[in-house]
Amino acid sequence: MKITRVETFLVPPRWLFCRVETDDGVVGWGEPVVEGRAEVVRAAVDVLAEYLLGKDPARIQDHWQVLSKGGFYRGGPVLSSAVAGLDQALWDIAGKAYGAPVHALLGGPVRERARVYAWVGGDEPSALADQVAAQVDAGFTAVKMNAAGVTSPLTTPAETAAVVERVAVAREVLGAHRDVAVDFHGRLTPASARRVLPALAPLHPLFAEEPLLPDQAHLLPGLVAAGPVPLATGERLYSRADFLPALTAGIAVAQPDLSHAGGITEVLRIAALAETYGALLAPHCPLGPIALAASLQVAWVTPHFLIQEQSRGIHYNRDADLLSYVVDTEPFRFTEGHAHRTDLPGLGVEIDEAAVRAADRRGHAWRNPVWRQPDGSFAEW
Repeated sequence: MKITRVETFLVPPRWLFCRVETDDGVVGWGEPVVEGRAEVVRAAVDVLAEYLLGKDPARIQDHWQVLSKGGFYRGGPVLSSAVAGLDQALWDIAGKAYGAPVHALLGGPVRERARVYAWVGGDEPSALADQVAAQVDAGFTAVKMNAAGVTSPLTTPAETAAVVERVAVAREVLGAHRDVAVDFHGRLTPASARRVLPALAPLHPLFAEEPLLPDQAHLLPGLVAAGPVPLATGERLYSRADFLPALTAGIAVAQPDLSHAGGITEVLRIAALAETYGALLAPHCPLGPIALAASLQVAWVTPHFLIQEQSRGIHYNRDADLLSYVVDTEPFRFTEGHAHRTDLPGLGVEIDEAAVRAADRRGHAWRNPVWRQPDGSFAEW
């Protein structure tokens, strides 16, 4: 079996899919994207495809090494994301060729279902309460929310109180037997994080995500020591080497993204590294169905898996949603806040190719907003 064609598709709301075809007619799908830079990753996939054409798709480990390291310059979000999508597609091909789910090729499952969480928004406490209640009614046992918008370099008493108030609203609706995770998106300075996180501790968040920017991992040990709130990070870390400083600092939850951190092949290595530091795995995935399917294959085989992100109804999904490009929605049916394992071959998702090709003709040019402080200076989004 040889790889004969690699195609990419720019599909709304902000995704990039890739399709890898073989001379035996087996097709694998992947999701290589950097949100807001999808066109750049598309170009990177095209370059990497030059190497893959004519190769045996089953040599996944070797292809990962060459694609990641063979260009001399290594790492970074664009290259790692391009490799990630191609890696997903190769695993999809392998599973389909053997007639087995990817998790079977990885040694078999350790669980029958995986806990998932839903995103909620709402800038006002009343709106937030309604959104959390809707997710509880839908059966979810955990939600994640943004902590704040534009944040001062040193949080004011009002800003700190507003973060606590919003999380308190969610906790009130969720009760003591459900969870809320709080995403800071790197918007806090280290000093502000030391102010805000202890104030959240009585509300018992599942974890505080990206309290600091990813390039401030050297400051995480002090933040870990400052309070009991479990810290999570990883969506902007792309390799084992990137994760090592955060893990040695004592983060509680590692959040590699299957579409950014080198795909299934590298995320499995990141997961093994995290386990040696006692950190749990919660793959980041505010993306599409292929990325989620790949994430779940990792969840099925990872003993220290905690919870899975998924994008159904997320605020980014305005022109399409998680199920817009799949033929069979059953693998993404969540009951009692869990996804349930299937034995469908490959990644376990059947892509509606006609819908994908039609969406690519429309395309998208999604860009994240640029935020400013009140004085006009740049603010972290």
